[in-house]
Amino acid sequence: MSATFDRRWLRYPFAALVGLEELKLALLAVVVNPKIGGLLIRGPKGSGKSTAVRALEDLLPEITVVKGCRFHCDPSSPNLCWECRERIASGENPLPTQRIRMRVVTLPLSATEDRVVGSLDVEATLKSGTIRFRPGILADANRNILYVDEINLLPDYLVDDLLDVAASGVNVVEREGVSVEHPSEFILIGSMNPEEGELRPQLLDRLALSVTVEGSYSPEEREEIIRRNAEFKADPVGFYRKYAERQEEIRGRIAKAREILPRVRVPDEIVRGIAELCYKLEVDGVRPDIAIYETARALAALRGSKEVDWEDVRIAAKFALAHRTRAKGTLEPASPEEIEGAISVVRSESERRPKKEKRKVSPEEAIRKGRIRLPAVPVPVPFFLLLMAALGVASAMLLP
Repeated sequence: MSATFDRRWLRYPFAALVGLEELKLALLAVVVNPKIGGLLIRGPKGSGKSTAVRALEDLLPEITVVKGCRFHCDPSSPNLCWECRERIASGENPLPTQRIRMRVVTLPLSATEDRVVGSLDVEATLKSGTIRFRPGILADANRNILYVDEINLLPDYLVDDLLDVAASGVNVVEREGVSVEHPSEFILIGSMNPEEGELRPQLLDRLALSVTVEGSYSPEEREEIIRRNAEFKADPVGFYRKYAERQEEIRGRIAKAREILPRVRVPDEIVRGIAELCYKLEVDGVRPDIAIYETARALAALRGSKEVDWEDVRIAAKFALAHRTRAKGTLEPASPEEIEGAISVVRSESERRPKKEKRKVSPEEAIRKGRIRLPAVPVPVPFFLLLMAALGVASAMLLP
């Protein structure tokens, strides 16, 4: 039994979660498309916020990393740590690679700054001439999910560190004139209970999406939650195996969506519709527009489509606009009803707008853009040779 035991079996399966449909969809979207930026989960205690995030770990895909790298560097990215750059400079090129599974890395509220950003032994570094650096949580989080429970209670100094790294994708540690940096590109997920205080606006702006978990379940849902919870506690391994097939289906859905995401197209009328939607709702900044665009692409990929439709935009807008300030901070975030109404208006206007006619391309422009390939050009023949040949043929015809 111990030889085949997997610690994942002790984690509540994502497929066994009751309700929480919007939260589950938002979690899948940020995994499929890390460009979205992050997710804020709001709701009362005991509503399943942290359970859902931790259950997600079992579904995370594998990624390619530099073998032996402490920071899980992406071998195809120029954003490499100093150790990988030194390996390349010493002739180890290309760098060896391996496949590892993404993880959920938790940032506890009690963490010290050194534990988060990493610690640099200045004295040992100066004596040896070699950087002595102990990676922190931000190193572990590179190319993974960074989860902060009760993110609204995070100390200000840690919020500042998170903002700096989230903006640049690089963690820089400086101590007494010695500096070291490494990549730290993560999907930030935070959960909070609004009753315990609000989130700093600067950090709120960095979380592209938000979902509110109401915490109110129907009697039928509550009964099912009780039964599943009791079954899980009695036999975690058996409970996991019960949902193993469904877990594998979701895992495959994520993998397929990540594979087709680069080919997902957003029609021009929908791009314009996203811009008009945010303009009508007086949303501050352009990050919400981009968040809707990227989320809609992820949602299309999750349903196996290579083209975004208005339903994708509707769902993405609900995720991206529910926490956004408006009219330079003078208006509250748009309500679900306001968002639905604005989308309905924008979509109706888009459908009444005449479609753009495809511009006719001249033959010269088509040739220049490579749309038309010309046959090989024959070697030119001087005119006088052609004339002599023609006269020769004519003379031959006149001869008896």
